[in-house]
Amino acid sequence: MGVITFHFDILSPIPPARMFKAAILDADNLLPMVLPQAVKSVKVLKGDGGPGTIKLMAFGEGSQNKTAKHKVEALDKKNFTYCYSIIEGEVLGTTFEKISYEVKMTALPLGGSALKCANSYFTNDDVDIPENEIKAGKQEVTAMVGAIEAYLVANPDAY
Repeated sequence: MGVITFHFDILSPIPPARMFKAAILDADNLLPMVLPQAVKSVKVLKGDGGPGTIKLMAFGEGSQNKTAKHKVEALDKKNFTYCYSIIEGEVLGTTFEKISYEVKMTALPLGGSALKCANSYFTNDDVDIPENEIKAGKQEVTAMVGAIEAYLVANPDAY
């Protein structure tokens, strides 16, 4: 098994506590609302949202994937850190054992937040992941953050 990890940052005008509450703690409700073309629903299959929780995400009709099963690996509400892994679903194909996503949100000196992201691809064999797949993964996360940001800006009393 090989592991390929890439890191990137996303800057947001939203403070970390508010972004974490919306994007992480209430993502199951918010994502289908702000990204209905991408996320049809999120259902908790086991757990209370903390580490070990298993969730089933159903993708929107335009997606090439139908579902993905996620496992919450870590959740630190005090330090605004979250990690989850896709453990089942078409997105894994025969290439990946799992794909893990980690985000840590920190406050910026002049307001807003920096989201430090790490995506790790655990491959079944030693394979190279094409650059376009890495870029697509980053674009998906960036689009999700952008949609949540737009919702929070348009709804200043939410969260």
